[in-house]
This record gives sequence, structure tokens and C-alpha cells, in this order.
Amino acid sequence: MALTAAFREQSAFAYDDPPSSRDEVLARYRQFREISKQHHQQILASISGDALLNQARRLGLARGKTLILEDMEEMNYVYDLAIHTASPPRSRAIDRFAGSARFAPGSDEALVLEAMRAARFSVLVIERHHETAGLVATDLFRRTEVWLVDIGLESSMTAGEMFATRLFTPARFSMTAGTFVPFELDMLTDILVELPRRLVDGPFEALPDNRHFTEAIYRIALADGIMDRVTYQDLSDGA
Repeated sequence: MALTAAFREQSAFAYDDPPSSRDEVLARYRQFREISKQHHQQILASISGDALLNQARRLGLARGKTLILEDMEEMNYVYDLAIHTASPPRSRAIDRFAGSARFAPGSDEALVLEAMRAARFSVLVIERHHETAGLVATDLFRRTEVWLVDIGLESSMTAGEMFATRLFTPARFSMTAGTFVPFELDMLTDILVELPRRLVDGPFEALPDNRHFTEAIYRIALADGIMDRVTYQDLSDGA
């Protein structure tokens, strides 16, 4: 609760003066994306190899101390979980980084870091293209509308398509934290089988907030070859 309140207070200026054109939105998006990449790399540098291997084993991407990858991009799912989740009572890597980071209050670096700390895993269905830039989507579990700015997804996704990702919101729009999983409703059966009974019996809308839910989606998608349909590219604004 304190983290959410602090983030809202710190990012208030971004909501009070929203960008009015596509160029302004994309300029802000590019700036936030670059800062988030820098934070991502610095956080990863603080995570031990053993911790990454342990997370890779949980996703079926390692046996013992040997990684078993079809593509290095599969490590993105290991990194996401290692940065944003932790088993109680352990602290998250992103929170440890925030505790030692020294960014000026109100700076874009501080703003993006707090947004990343408040990131939430979501399953989205695309509704339409946003009139300014990006996409409008619905969070299937929380039943909320999301303005998502992502150059690659805007150019490749159409209404009705579904995917799972981790979202952070540094301004009026949200951005992906780096992972993407094509989603189909029939995946829910396999996901629910893998989850602890206490989660399945709990509130439906709370499922994506639990690390076991994210792990299950990643593990199933990787094992079933769903990720073979995904290509990660850095696209130019005009792509």
C-alpha cells in the first residue's frame, strides 16, 4: 500500500500534463524504455548465478547446473521472475536495488524504478488501437482497461488477440517489462492444475498477483512450444 501511494505521488506530474500527440507519447515511451533497460541490467548484475539457475530449473530450462535452452531469449522469463518475484520471507531483487539506488527525487530514473516496483503481471485482450499511440486492452482478471504503448505490439497485434505480460505504468500509459506470452483461454485448465489449491480457491482476480501463476504460464508456454511463435525485435518508430 505504501509503495503504491508513493508511486502515485511521485508520478502525479505525468498524469496532470499528458502528452497530446503521437510524437510526444513515443518520445516519452522511448525515454522510459531506455531507463528501464538500464535498471534491468543493473538489477540483473546483483543477482547470483545460483539464483538464476534455481529459477531456470523451476521453468524447466535447466538440469542441475546446466541450462537447457532452445533460444537465449528464453532467459527473459528467468530474468523476469528473478527480478520481480521472491519466495517469502526473501526480498525481491528489484526492492533491494531500490534500497541502494541513489536517484534524485522526481527524476525520470526514480519515476521508472518506482513504476517497475509496482509492476503487475496481467493477461490482456486487445480491444483496439489507441487514438494517439499504442493499444487499448482489457485486463481479463482485474477487468480494467489498459492503455499500452509498445511499438512492436502496436504493429503486430489486432483486436481479440490475447497475451500475458508484466506491466509497469510510469505515466498515463503502461509498458511491458520485457516478457510476452501468447495466451489462449484453454491454457487456464493446465495453469490451474499446477497452482496450489489455496490459490485456485481464492479470488479469481488475485491470481496474477501470485508468482506461482506467472511461473505456471511461463513453464507451460515454454514446454508446449508456444514461445516458438514469438520473435523479439527492436523496431523503429516507423516500422
